[in-house]
Amino acid sequence: MNIAIQTEEKQMQQIAEKVRSGGRLSREDGVFLYQSDDLLTIGQLANEVNLRKNGRKVYFTETMSLYFTNICEAHCAFCNFRKDQGEEGAYTLTGPEMIDYVERHITPGVREFHIVGGHNPHVAFQYYVDSLQALHERFPNVTLKAYTAAEIDFFSRISGLSYREVLERLIEAGLESLTGGGAEILSDDYRKKMKVDKANVSQYLEVHRTAHKLGLRTPTTMLYGSVEKHEDRIHHLVQLRELQDETNGFAVFIPLSMQPISPNAGIRRRNSAFEDLKTIAISRLMLDNFRHIKAYFINIGTQLTQVALTMGASDVHGTIVKERISHAAGALTPEGITREDLIWLVKGAGRIPVERDTFYNEIRVYE
Repeated sequence: MNIAIQTEEKQMQQIAEKVRSGGRLSREDGVFLYQSDDLLTIGQLANEVNLRKNGRKVYFTETMSLYFTNICEAHCAFCNFRKDQGEEGAYTLTGPEMIDYVERHITPGVREFHIVGGHNPHVAFQYYVDSLQALHERFPNVTLKAYTAAEIDFFSRISGLSYREVLERLIEAGLESLTGGGAEILSDDYRKKMKVDKANVSQYLEVHRTAHKLGLRTPTTMLYGSVEKHEDRIHHLVQLRELQDETNGFAVFIPLSMQPISPNAGIRRRNSAFEDLKTIAISRLMLDNFRHIKAYFINIGTQLTQVALTMGASDVHGTIVKERISHAAGALTPEGITREDLIWLVKGAGRIPVERDTFYNEIRVYE
């Protein structure tokens, strides 16, 4: 037998022993897993970890995606959602206009508004506060999960307020959780290459640290599949793991598969199913202090999401109404999915669907 193969098998065995004994994987372990083509072993280990943490339960919620404005000062290379002021298709909705949109599109059972948008420098910070306030007053029983860490940094810059002061103002208006976006890859070198004209690595982490100190539990993400190396992805995960050690404020990690700019892009411009599943599984193994890893069907499709439930994922996001950002970037998946289809999808993987709220409190178990 080839000595290199013997070494690889031994290293995988050592990682398996570490995982099964509750040990923490190193950066070197994570890079090795990415370089391995043994997806079944990696997936099996991730499945074991997930079953230890969550049993056979898989979580979802009824959520509605809202976008107050698509005008943005940033020009990130991967974004096809943003517009310039005055450009065709650019918009900025007032609170009453958004309420009208919601009333026309909301479905019974929606528990959460997922609110993100552009960094619009043509309106004051108070606009973003008032937007939340209007929704909270009209829909007091729907959780406001709003704004990325990058948006919070932007609000801080245009208002002159600290992160804490910005968050306190938003919490007073009804904010209950941040969204997880804006992380992309937590590498300043990557952010320079991809023209990420928004919060840098330390700023992204500091916003979430501040939010956690104020009692907010937040999701976090990783946008993978462009110019980053495997080492960059693992470094990203380790930084999140370290902050979670410090605050225990992250509720879920969401790997986001990069979408090409055009929906007509061929398969070579998209991440492979192999890469998507491996990333979910490795995330589950590296983030030992996170309870949940999400399989985001908007980016990887419903069938691959189903497979991911046996490779470390314990959350399938939710029903969603009219997702726009990934679809603006070329996603071929549905803009939403019904509760019945989600339940069917989870049960089809031999798992137990659990409807949850934003904070993973169980609402209903579908045995």
